[in-house]
Amino acid sequence: MGQIKNRKEIVSIVEKLKKENKKIVFTNGCFDILHIGHVRYLKKSASFGDILIIGLNSDSSVKKLKGNSRPINNEQDRAELLSELNFVDYVVIFSEDTPEKLLDEIKPDIYTKGADYTLETLPEAKTVLKNNGKVEFISLVEGKSTTNVIKKIENK
Repeated sequence: MGQIKNRKEIVSIVEKLKKENKKIVFTNGCFDILHIGHVRYLKKSASFGDILIIGLNSDSSVKKLKGNSRPINNEQDRAELLSELNFVDYVVIFSEDTPEKLLDEIKPDIYTKGADYTLETLPEAKTVLKNNGKVEFISLVEGKSTTNVIKKIENK
């Protein structure tokens, strides 16, 4: 079971873990309505290293990215749900549009993102690479998205 930490705490934890030669994996997202696509993506992310840290978009950043009707679930509920997954070590909430600043602070060994991005279209890629990290792209599960879940509910 993972732990929810603030930014200052996670930076300190990562420094300690790196001294223990732990391979740090970081990913991020809104994870508004948790579904099988999320779980498979996060499990695959965890397989790239020893510690999985999820950067979770705050409610204000989700609203900015997805529109006024989102998020469906608030940031505390989303963070707690993610922290209960046995392959998640830490969850940290961030409020910027992208996790670039957080990535610069944590400097993970591996940064994972969905394969709907490329190195060229991923804003955070430069930050990861300049800190000697590696970007891994993970195939998405076809048809599984929070948007599709919401559409299905709305059509009932």
